[in-house]
Amino acid sequence: MTEIVHVGLEGRAYDIHIGPGLLDRAGALISPLLRRPRVVIISDENVAGLHLETLRKGLEKNGITSEALVLPPGESTKSWRYLEQAVEWLLDQKVERNDVVLAFGGGVIGDLVGFAAAILRRGVRFVQVPTSLLAQVDSSVGGKTGINAPQGKNLIGAFHQPSLVLADTEVLGTLTTRDFLAGYGEVVKYGMLGDSVFFQWLEGNASCAASGDMAARIHAVKRSVEMKAAIVMRDETEQGDRALLNLGHTFCHALEAATGYSDRLLHGEGVAIGCALAFELSARMGLCSQEDPSRVRAHLRDMKMKVDLSDIQGELPDADGLIALMGQDKKVVDGKLRFILARGIGEAFITSDVDPDLVRAVLSDALRARG
Repeated sequence: MTEIVHVGLEGRAYDIHIGPGLLDRAGALISPLLRRPRVVIISDENVAGLHLETLRKGLEKNGITSEALVLPPGESTKSWRYLEQAVEWLLDQKVERNDVVLAFGGGVIGDLVGFAAAILRRGVRFVQVPTSLLAQVDSSVGGKTGINAPQGKNLIGAFHQPSLVLADTEVLGTLTTRDFLAGYGEVVKYGMLGDSVFFQWLEGNASCAASGDMAARIHAVKRSVEMKAAIVMRDETEQGDRALLNLGHTFCHALEAATGYSDRLLHGEGVAIGCALAFELSARMGLCSQEDPSRVRAHLRDMKMKVDLSDIQGELPDADGLIALMGQDKKVVDGKLRFILARGIGEAFITSDVDPDLVRAVLSDALRARG
């Protein structure tokens, strides 16, 4: 039942394994990478409490010993403080350049541990073992690593490709409904940006995946990963096409900053709202029909996801305040915001030619609808 997607970057190629029971088989899959039968694992308290023992036993089957560092869960762990703790612990563990570090957790752990591996001894190898849907379909693939700064998300980091990705779809069964749906925000993004047939499949099958259908989960993860891998192979360091993966993210990052990177808004929830706003902006610019944003919003509603600014609890800045937060985004080029807009579902493109007054109007209307 395992699917494999190959990321064919020259000199840095790796496989992504997708399917149930991969933690149990981790030793067999990781041992070909090892010079000595030892790995170090960095995880968070939630994941370690549920799954660390399974992973360790899977490694031990192949005679691989392990040491683990367990960090607090949550976005605030993607910071200088925990990066320093992770790097110093790895040095204390006498990790060498030929050793392998395992990033065992969601997107926060994957980004943090990948960055620690990138800067340790000018680069040690690491394996992504993503445990959230969001990490399995997005952050574990493509080599973007990093931490947040007070000025904004992911502003400090490096491109550092993993040596292997093990996406165990069985682990998704321990996610809360909210966390699964937040991850789904990134899955549906792939359909919106480049595959209308996949979007249509999701309209019919995503609710089965959400309710635990393993075959549907594997297909959703595999198709998402295939699309991301294809884009990464074309544009590893985001000089062009890779920016398409940021559909919804210009709005999303501003909303995350406005809510203090807190549990008020999870990243995937922000992506879903951001995609709805990006399609609304596209329709108002005459790029796509008004039916497209309506269809996007209807599907997100069917999945019982956050869709509108009114779905975010508590205070939000006004439209100008949100636009100012967008200005901190990494996608600013020559002082101009880059938006990923769409000519239809599955037809996203990158542009800096957006009237700021139109963006303000879309945000003002969305804020007014909050009442």
